[in-house]
This record gives sequence, structure tokens and C-alpha cells, in this order.
Amino acid sequence: MAESIMSKHIDSGQKLERALTEALKGMPLRRAPSTLETRVVDELERRAALPWWRVSFVHWPAAPRVAFVIVCIALVAATFLVGVFALGGRSLNEAAALVLSWVQPFLAVMSSAGGVASLLVRVIPPLWLYGGMALGIILYLALFGLGAAAYRLYFRPSLVGDEL
Repeated sequence: MAESIMSKHIDSGQKLERALTEALKGMPLRRAPSTLETRVVDELERRAALPWWRVSFVHWPAAPRVAFVIVCIALVAATFLVGVFALGGRSLNEAAALVLSWVQPFLAVMSSAGGVASLLVRVIPPLWLYGGMALGIILYLALFGLGAAAYRLYFRPSLVGDEL
């Protein structure tokens, strides 16, 4: 049953494709603008005249590509080695504690803010919280509706004989 429905759908799609192809073949070809060919040729010549370092990496000569990859690997290795030497004989745990010492005050502030938010949620009646959420949703929808109305008012196509 399902296979026959699918085959009928595929057959009608193929018939439509054939009919559309025949209709398009019968139409006359459109001429391109006279300046198009010169613009395309000029752009192709401009791109062909670019130096090798201004084209895509894939089109670079092999030697510069290999050199670029080697330089990138060397920079990554140098960065890693500078990081190791910056530790100055410290263990990774000590270095992480030193580098991330700024996190502790930030976490203290966030913990305090979370405590205040928790206290407010416990003190405010649930009905007020639900009402506040409903009001926020209504205001958001009103803002969306006003934006859509303003768009239609300012960007609508002018009609002949349309007077406000």
C-alpha cells in the first residue's frame, strides 16, 4: 500500500520534471548583457595576475606551503616551551593556582549573588512570580506586535490613490 503511494508520487514527480524540461527547452535563450563578457574576462585576468601569496593556500607552490606549515609547527612548539619555562620549576598544580588566583574573588561574588537570588525567590510569593513572568511575556509580545505594525506602516508599498 505504502509502496504504491510512493511510486505514484515518484511517477508524478518525474512527469512534472519532464513537462518542465520540455517547456523550458521550447523557450528562446536570453542574451547576456553586452558588458558582462568583458567584466568576467577582466575579473579572470585580474585574479590570474595576483601573486601567489594573495591566492588561496591550496594554490601556493609546494615549497612555500611546506615552509608555512613548518613555521606554524615551530610557533606552536615555541609557545609550549615558553609556557613550560614560565612555570619556573613549579608543578602544574602550583602554576594553575597562581594563574587562576583571580577566580576566587569572582566565585565569592557569584556565590553571594546566588544567595541573594535564592533568598528573594523564597520570600516573594509564587503568585507574584508567575504574575511577573506573565507580564514579561505580554510585554514581549506587545513589543513584537508593535515592531511588526511599525514595519508594515513604514515599509509598505505605496498604493495609487492611497490617502491617510
